[in-house]
Formats: sequence, structure tokens, C-alpha cells
Amino acid sequence: MTPIETPRATPLLDRVSAPADLRAMSVAELRRLSDELRSEVVESVSQTGGHLGSSLGVVELTVALHAVFDTPHDKLIWDVGHQCYPHKVLTGRRDRMTTLRQEGGLSGFTKRSESEYDPFGAAHSSTSISAALGFTLGRDLGQDTGDAIAVIGDGSISAGMAYEAMNNAGAEGRRMFVILNDNEMSIAPPVGAMSKYLSGLYSSPLGQLQQVAEGFEAALPGPLRDHAKRARQLVTGAVGAQGTLFEELGFQYVGPINGHDMEQLVAVLRAARARATGPVLIHCCTVKGKGYAPAENSADKYHGVGKFTVASGEQAKKKPNAPSYTKIFGQALADLADTDSRIVGITAAMPGGTGMDIFGAKHPKRMFDVGIAEQHGVTFAAGMAASGLRPFCAIYSTFLQRGYDQVVHDVALQNLPVRFAIDRAGLVGADGATHAGAFDVGYMSALPNMTVMAAADEAELMHMVATAAAHDSGPIAFRYPRGEGEGVPLPERGEVLEIGKGRVMFEGTDVAILSFGAHLGESLKAADMLEARGVSVTLADARFAKPLDRGLLHRLARTHKALITIEQGARGGFGAMVLHDLAGEGLLDGALAIRTMTLPDRFIDQAAPDAMYAEAGLTATDIAATAMQAVGVRAEVS
Repeated sequence: MTPIETPRATPLLDRVSAPADLRAMSVAELRRLSDELRSEVVESVSQTGGHLGSSLGVVELTVALHAVFDTPHDKLIWDVGHQCYPHKVLTGRRDRMTTLRQEGGLSGFTKRSESEYDPFGAAHSSTSISAALGFTLGRDLGQDTGDAIAVIGDGSISAGMAYEAMNNAGAEGRRMFVILNDNEMSIAPPVGAMSKYLSGLYSSPLGQLQQVAEGFEAALPGPLRDHAKRARQLVTGAVGAQGTLFEELGFQYVGPINGHDMEQLVAVLRAARARATGPVLIHCCTVKGKGYAPAENSADKYHGVGKFTVASGEQAKKKPNAPSYTKIFGQALADLADTDSRIVGITAAMPGGTGMDIFGAKHPKRMFDVGIAEQHGVTFAAGMAASGLRPFCAIYSTFLQRGYDQVVHDVALQNLPVRFAIDRAGLVGADGATHAGAFDVGYMSALPNMTVMAAADEAELMHMVATAAAHDSGPIAFRYPRGEGEGVPLPERGEVLEIGKGRVMFEGTDVAILSFGAHLGESLKAADMLEARGVSVTLADARFAKPLDRGLLHRLARTHKALITIEQGARGGFGAMVLHDLAGEGLLDGALAIRTMTLPDRFIDQAAPDAMYAEAGLTATDIAATAMQAVGVRAEVS
């Protein structure tokens, strides 16, 4: 007899074409949908890499928010956006998830041009509450938009901008919602421990949300009440406080609730949506990497992960050809600090990303992670410099933009010797335009008292770390890219460079290529192409954008038919400094053909770095073609 097979239930995810489809589902169905969604996210990210742990932590929360609120009319705003993968699956992008962070594919963050369900783009932290308040004002001033819901993590809410926004929102007193996604503390109540209390929330009298919030903690059983007390202390910063900091800012505070219990989530969100008249903060506790053991058990919870095997969680490993610039920086700084007790390190929530973890491992009492607070970090470093210490402030180029006012007023204006280690300079690949380090050359070089360097390779980076450590006469910055170095031999220790002096790699007569930073290798390839076409080339490494090596620059301009500048930065940077200097010397009045090669005046979406630089027109072939055009050679370069 043939056994009767039980028909397999159609996956609920297959029935979801838009979030509206969730609103007819029961809590049990939403729970099952969450399980399917979690598996789908794991499978998708295993093929592309990306921010997995944060996305897994908000699966149930994402489902509940879309089930309760009327998106896209209601505006769901994700802070940073690295946790938005489940949101993308539910909002019509499921069939494109394997293009995530790939060239021509989906962004790894929220992006307005990608979907009407992404009302506000993100990728930098602590912006969601400000944006949500903006939408709230739009609604109240007659724009066709509904409620605004900001989802912000416990790390992001520590930044000053979040508190500025909450202070403003509390003062305005307008109806809006902030979901605090707290994945630093897990609440795992006994089955049904909170359900009895929460089951009455939606049916309780309208206008009783404040009483709901006040009675929440008291209604919990003993052990769970202790968890809640810890959570309230987390957000208020004080033991035994009568109210939370959020309540002091004018928000109604509800929580903490279990961010993986669909019944709790739906009940609380529905109650808040039905009753809120002013700003409400719902404190939701989640587990980063939830539901996927390799992520949950990993030290970094798979915050950023490469391609991996789903069954084991093992990531595909590419054997590096050379150590990364970040590792070289961290090790070089740690070695210098062995003999210089004045060296201290500061980073803003990126110890691993900047190499400060290497420094901190050797000198734990001299490494300071200020959290997502670049503005504070810069001024903190300025205070250290004023005290006589030698601070190295290691921040990604794109994040240092957030502390620029402090760089101007607290560092440059006071001529304090803060050392800025600018990681992720240039185009960075899968994180795309939001993380590109395109502007630091221009914005740092514009400042009086500032010295600006760029490393052509990892050996040069070691020299620049040593140079910065020895530079006590004012602020100094050095930039370097993400990823592997060039594979050059490394010195035992870095040498202190002469400030404002470049170096000539080899001499020619027709074209001078003046490279600033990590495009020297590509410039060398271009020089080989030109020599093969009979064009004689001088190749020089500027090392400094400020001060320029004016002696070298003027010599190159006077002795060559053409001068080509190359940089991994936007217009208004190194090339602009060169043009300004040559114009002042009258060296642009003669026969010299000069071309400045920079990133184009537009943002470049994610792709492999080589592909991004090809789109930017900065390959060796582009450099050679530009040089040949400048000297009037028409032959094609290939």
C-alpha cells in the first residue's frame, strides 16, 4: 500500500506580494511567516554576504510593524538600514535579494529610489528620529502621509543627534513612534508570562496608553520584573529612577517587550497605534543573529559577513595577497606606542574596522571607543592633545564628515596636534555611495593648520603613522583605502617623512603623472602603457596634498608637455590644490597641458571596487588615454 502523503502547506511568504497581505493574517500565521522569512534572509545573504546578524534580530519586529501599520502611507524609517533585509523581502524585492550589494542590484541599506516602502535613505546612524519628526510635521501641515515610525538600535540611540531629535520631538508633542531595538539584553519569559497582561491591551479603554506603560513593569512576574528594571536602568542611566530619560524628554515609554514574541509585538503596537496622541517610545528587546546558530554564537553575531555555507555558517575565505591597510595601521600604531606612552587611540564604534582593536589589545588602557559619536570623539581627541597626549583619531572617511565642525573649531582653529587616521578612503565596494570616502581630501585640505597625507601603499602607511606620531606642531591627517595593500616589502618600523615632500619613482620627458594616494599602482600601469606607445613618462608620488611639494610640482610643470594628477577623491581635492598653486605661479599661462583626474561629480552605486573605479574613469587605461590626449597622441590605448 502506498502511504498517503500529507500535502505540504504553501509557504506563507509566497502569498505576500506587499505588506498589506500581512494585515489579514492571524498572529500564528505571522509567527510562521517570520520563520520562513528568517530562513529566506539567511539563504539570500549566504550568496551575497552582508549585514546578517542585525537583520535576523528584527525579523519578527519587521513582520509585526508591517502587519499593524499602513505602510507605505505610514512611514517606516530604519536607522542605519543594515537591518532592513527582511523589510526588503516583504516589500516587493524578494526576487532580487540575490543581487543585494552587487553591481546593478539592491542596496544594502534603505534607498528612496529603490522602493516607495523606503521613505528615507540611510546608512549612517542616528538619523531616523529626526526624519520621522520631519514626516510627522509634514502630516500635521497637510501632506498626504500617515504616521511615522523610527526603528533605532541601542547603539544608534547613544549618538547625540538621536537625543537632539527626541528633545525636539518631545517639545513638539506630536504623535509619532520610536521603536528602540535593544539587542544588548535578551528577555526570554516563561511561555505565557506576559501574554495574560498583554492580551487586554488592545481592548482596554481608549486613551489609557500612559496607564498601560506605567502598569507594565508591575504586572510582570518576579524574575522578569528584574529584567525590566535592568532595561529601564539601561535607558534612564540611573538606578531607582522614577521615570526613564525618554519620559523626561516628553515620550510615553512602553516596555521592555520581547521582540521575538509575535503576540506581544502585535498587541503593543496595536495598542500604541490606537491610543497615542503624542510621541511614544516602545522598548523592544531582541537577539542579534536570532534563529541562526552560527550568527548567535559568533562574537560579532555576523554583523558583517561574507558569502557562507548555510548548514555550517562557514564563510568563504579568500587568501589575501597582502595584509590589509587597516591591519598595517593598527600594528604600526601599537608598535610605536610601545615606546611612546603619550600615544592614545580613539575610535567611534569601529575598533575592528579601523584596526584600533589591534592597538587596544596591546594597550587597553590607552584605547577609547566613544561609541557612535564622531563629534564627541573629535573634541575628546582635541582635549587629549591639549593635555600633551598624542591622540590618533581613527574614523572612516565617510563617518568623519559627521564630526567636521569639531575638526574645524576644536582642532584646526586651536592648532591642536590631533592625528586623523582616515580609513576607507576612496571607493569601498559593496557598501556603495553612502560609505565612499570621496570628500576628505577637499574638506581637510581646506583647513588652515592642517597637514594632509595619503598612503600610496602599505609601506608608505607605516611611514605616515610614524610621521603623524612625531608631528606635534598642529593637526595632521593621513588617508588609506579599504582592503589589501599592494604587497610591497614592509620596513621594520616606519620612517618620519619630511613634511610637504613627495618622491619621484622614475623620470621621463613628455608626461608627468603626479599621483596622490593609493592609485600609484594604477598610475604605474598607465606609465607602462604610455612607454609602450613611445610616450616618455615621469611618475611621482605626491605624498602630501597640504602642504604641496611646490618645488617638485613646479619642476614637473616646467619640464614636461603635460601634467596629469590622479587621486581617489572628489573634485575640489588634490587636483584643485595643484591648479590653484600653478595658477598663482603663472605656470598655466604657457604650453603646459594639465589634466586633473578625480572621482566624477556624482555618487557611484555599489559594485566591486575595480568596477567602481572603471565607472569613475580612473583605470590605468583611462589615465593613459588622458595623458595621450593631453600631448596630442591620437592612438588608442588598450
